[in-house]
Amino acid sequence: PFSNSSLPALLLLYRIEEAERRQQRELTMKLAAAVIALAASASAFSRSATFSRGIATAASTATVSSPTQLFSDKPDDEDEEEEGMDLNLEEMFDMFDAADKGEGFDEAVKKIKSE
Repeated sequence: PFSNSSLPALLLLYRIEEAERRQQRELTMKLAAAVIALAASASAFSRSATFSRGIATAASTATVSSPTQLFSDKPDDEDEEEEGMDLNLEEMFDMFDAADKGEGFDEAVKKIKSE
Protein backbone atom coordinates (compact mmCIF):
# COMPACT_ATOMS: atom_id res chain seq x y z
CA PRO A 1 0.00 0.00 0.00
CA PHE A 2 2.91 2.42 0.61
CA SER A 3 5.68 3.12 -1.80
CA ASN A 4 9.32 3.22 -0.80
CA SER A 5 9.38 6.98 -1.13
CA SER A 6 6.66 7.46 1.48
CA LEU A 7 8.40 5.22 4.04
CA PRO A 8 10.78 7.91 5.40
CA ALA A 9 7.85 10.33 5.75
CA LEU A 10 5.81 7.72 7.69
CA LEU A 11 8.80 6.94 9.88
CA LEU A 12 9.22 10.63 10.61
CA LEU A 13 5.51 10.97 11.50
CA TYR A 14 5.78 7.92 13.79
CA ARG A 15 8.80 9.39 15.58
CA ILE A 16 7.04 12.74 16.00
CA GLU A 17 3.93 11.04 17.42
CA GLU A 18 6.08 8.91 19.73
CA ALA A 19 7.89 12.02 21.00
CA GLU A 20 4.55 13.74 21.64
CA ARG A 21 3.26 10.70 23.57
CA ARG A 22 6.47 10.63 25.63
CA GLN A 23 6.12 14.34 26.43
CA GLN A 24 2.48 13.79 27.42
CA ARG A 25 3.46 10.90 29.76
CA GLU A 26 6.22 13.01 31.32
CA LEU A 27 3.83 15.91 31.81
CA THR A 28 1.22 13.61 33.37
CA MET A 29 3.81 12.09 35.73
CA LYS A 30 5.11 15.53 36.74
CA LEU A 31 1.58 16.71 37.39
CA ALA A 32 0.80 13.61 39.45
CA ALA A 33 4.00 14.08 41.48
CA ALA A 34 3.11 17.74 42.12
CA VAL A 35 -0.41 16.80 43.27
CA ILE A 36 0.96 14.11 45.60
CA ALA A 37 3.56 16.51 47.03
CA LEU A 38 0.90 19.17 47.56
CA ALA A 39 -1.44 16.69 49.27
CA ALA A 40 1.39 15.41 51.49
CA SER A 41 2.44 18.89 52.54
CA ALA A 42 -1.17 19.91 53.20
CA SER A 43 -1.82 16.84 55.34
CA ALA A 44 1.42 17.43 57.26
CA PHE A 45 0.02 20.69 58.63
CA SER A 46 -3.58 19.65 59.16
CA ARG A 47 -5.06 18.81 62.56
CA SER A 48 -5.11 15.12 63.22
CA ALA A 49 -7.74 13.26 65.20
CA THR A 50 -7.09 13.03 68.93
CA PHE A 51 -6.45 9.52 70.12
CA SER A 52 -5.92 8.26 73.63
CA ARG A 53 -4.94 4.67 74.28
CA GLY A 54 -6.12 3.71 70.82
CA ILE A 55 -9.64 5.08 71.28
CA ALA A 56 -10.81 8.24 69.56
CA THR A 57 -11.82 10.74 72.21
CA ALA A 58 -13.97 12.89 69.96
CA ALA A 59 -17.14 11.44 71.48
CA SER A 60 -15.89 11.86 75.02
CA THR A 61 -14.77 15.48 74.66
CA ALA A 62 -18.37 16.61 75.10
CA THR A 63 -18.22 15.62 78.77
CA VAL A 64 -14.48 15.82 79.48
CA SER A 65 -12.35 18.84 78.71
CA SER A 66 -9.26 16.95 77.57
CA PRO A 67 -8.19 13.37 76.78
CA THR A 68 -5.80 13.35 79.74
CA GLN A 69 -8.66 14.30 82.04
CA LEU A 70 -10.25 10.90 81.32
CA PHE A 71 -7.70 9.18 83.52
CA SER A 72 -7.30 11.85 86.17
CA ASP A 73 -8.63 11.58 89.71
CA LYS A 74 -9.18 15.32 90.08
CA PRO A 75 -12.16 17.23 88.72
CA ASP A 76 -11.55 20.22 86.42
CA ASP A 77 -12.07 22.83 89.13
CA GLU A 78 -9.26 21.47 91.31
CA ASP A 79 -6.50 21.90 88.74
CA GLU A 80 -3.20 22.73 90.38
CA GLU A 81 0.12 23.31 88.75
CA GLU A 82 2.76 20.92 89.94
CA GLU A 83 6.07 22.35 90.95
CA GLY A 84 8.91 21.34 88.69
CA MET A 85 11.88 19.52 90.13
CA ASP A 86 15.13 21.28 89.46
CA LEU A 87 17.53 18.33 89.33
CA ASN A 88 21.05 18.21 88.01
CA LEU A 89 22.20 15.32 85.88
CA GLU A 90 23.53 13.29 88.80
CA GLU A 91 20.27 13.71 90.72
CA MET A 92 18.30 12.60 87.67
CA PHE A 93 20.32 9.41 87.41
CA ASP A 94 19.78 8.84 91.14
CA MET A 95 16.03 9.17 90.53
CA PHE A 96 16.21 6.63 87.70
CA ASP A 97 18.14 4.23 89.91
CA ALA A 98 15.58 4.64 92.67
CA ALA A 99 12.77 3.92 90.21
CA ASP A 100 14.57 0.80 89.00
CA LYS A 101 14.87 -0.40 92.62
CA GLY A 102 11.14 0.19 93.15
CA GLU A 103 11.52 2.96 95.72
CA GLY A 104 8.60 5.34 96.17
CA PHE A 105 8.80 8.69 94.42
CA ASP A 106 8.48 10.85 97.53
CA GLU A 107 11.07 8.78 99.42
CA ALA A 108 13.52 9.05 96.54
CA VAL A 109 13.06 12.82 96.28
CA LYS A 110 13.67 13.29 100.01
CA LYS A 111 16.72 11.06 99.91
CA ILE A 112 18.24 12.82 96.88
CA LYS A 113 17.51 16.35 98.11
CA SER A 114 18.98 15.57 101.55
CA GLU A 115 22.32 14.44 100.06
